[in-house]
Amino acid sequence: MEQLNEILTEVSGLLWGWPMIILLLGTHVYLTIILRFPQRKILTAIRLSVKRDPGATGDVSQFGSLATALAATIGTGNIIGVATAIALGGPGAVLWCWLTGVFGISTKYAEGLLAIKYRIQGADGRMLGGPMYALERGLGWKWMAVLFALFTALAAFGIGNTVQANAIATVVHESYGISPYFTGIVVCLLAGAVILGGVKSIARVCGMLVPFMACFYILGCIYILIVNAAYLWPAILLIVKSAFSPAAAGGGFVGSTVMMAARFGIARGLFSNESGMGSAPIVAAAAQTRNPVRQALVSSSATFWDTVIICALTGLVIVSSVIAYPDIDFSNGATLTKDAFAKIPVIGRPLLTFGLLTFAFSTILGWCYYGERAVEYLKGKRWVMGYRVCFIAALFIGSVINLALVWNIADCMNALMAIPNLLSLIFLSGIIIHETRKYLWRNRLDKAD
Repeated sequence: MEQLNEILTEVSGLLWGWPMIILLLGTHVYLTIILRFPQRKILTAIRLSVKRDPGATGDVSQFGSLATALAATIGTGNIIGVATAIALGGPGAVLWCWLTGVFGISTKYAEGLLAIKYRIQGADGRMLGGPMYALERGLGWKWMAVLFALFTALAAFGIGNTVQANAIATVVHESYGISPYFTGIVVCLLAGAVILGGVKSIARVCGMLVPFMACFYILGCIYILIVNAAYLWPAILLIVKSAFSPAAAGGGFVGSTVMMAARFGIARGLFSNESGMGSAPIVAAAAQTRNPVRQALVSSSATFWDTVIICALTGLVIVSSVIAYPDIDFSNGATLTKDAFAKIPVIGRPLLTFGLLTFAFSTILGWCYYGERAVEYLKGKRWVMGYRVCFIAALFIGSVINLALVWNIADCMNALMAIPNLLSLIFLSGIIIHETRKYLWRNRLDKAD
C-alpha cells in the first residue's frame, strides 16, 4: 500500500503539473475572449439564479441546480485548500487563486450551456446531461464519454465522499473529543436520509443549507476582517506584491517564488471551483430553463461565489492574521487555518468548525448526485440505488481511515475527468458561440429554445 501510494503521488503530480494547469487556465482565457467576457453579466446571472422560469422543462429550479452545484464545490478546499496554497506558495497565491476564479466564470458558463444543449429526457421524464452527453451527442466520442463517466463515478468516492467524511470526523474529534466511529455513523444516517430521496431531495436540502452556510461564513469572515482592520490593507498589498515579487513576501514566506505562488494559487483555485472539471454540468442539465444560455449564466455564478468571494475572503483572513500574529505557524495548511481563525476571540474557532462541517457535508450531497448520474449513463437506472448504498457505506470508512492513498486516487480521477471535458469545450466552442450570439448578444434571454 505504501508503494502504491508513492506511485499514485507521482502520477498525481504529473497529472496536476504545469501541462494540466496551462490547459485549464488556457481554456478559461480562451473562452473568456471568444465569448466577449461573460463575467460582465454576473449581476444578470445572479438575478436569474433566484428567479423561477415558468413553463420551462426540467427537474429542479435553476436555484436548486445552482445550490446543488455550490454544495459540491464549496468544500474544504475553500478553507484548507486556500491555506495550503498560502503555506506552499506564499501570500501571492491568493491573487492567483482569485484570478483563476474570475476567468473560470467563462468555463463554467460554457459547461452549463452544453449541459442544456445536449441533455436528453429519460424514459421516466427526468432530464439527463453532462459532459458525457456532450461528448457523445455533440462530438460522437462515445468512448471518451464512457471514460469521463467512469472517472466521475470513481472520483465521487474520493473528493466527494471519504475525504469529506474524514474532514468532518477529524474536526469533531479535535473540537469535542467525539470518536470518529460515532461521527461516521451519524454522517451516514444524515447523508442517507437525503441521498436516498434522489435529486429533488438533494436539491431541496442544498437549497436550504447552502445559502445559510455561505452567508454565515461570509459574515463571519467580514467580522474577522473588521477585527483585523489595521492589517487588512497591508495584507492586500502583500498579496498583490508577492504574487509578482517573491522578495515582497518576506519573513517565513521568503522561500516562495513567483512560479510557486502562481502554481499553487491556480491549482487550488481550480480545485476549489471545479471550473473545467465537468462535474457541475451534470446537475445543471436538470435545471428548469427555457434556453441554454439562461442556465449557462446561472451556472457561471457558482464560480463567482465559490472563488471570487469565499476563497478571497478566506485568503484575506489568513494573511491578515499572519501579519497581526507573527507566532502563527504557516508551514502546514491545516495548522495555518486553525491558528489564524483561533486568534480571533469568541467567533474564530466556532466559525471554522461550522464552515468545515457544513461545507464538507454539502459536498457529500452534491457529489453523490454526480456519481449516480455517471453510473446511470454507464449501466442504467437500475444500478443507481446500489451506488447510493455503497456511497453511504463509504462515508463510514472515510471517517475512520488514513486518507493519504484516497487523496491521491481522488486527485488522479479529478484530472482524468477534466481532460475529456476540456476537449469537449474546445471542440464545441463554435456551438457555444452560436448559442451565446443567439440569446445573449442579441438580448433574447427570455426566448424559449
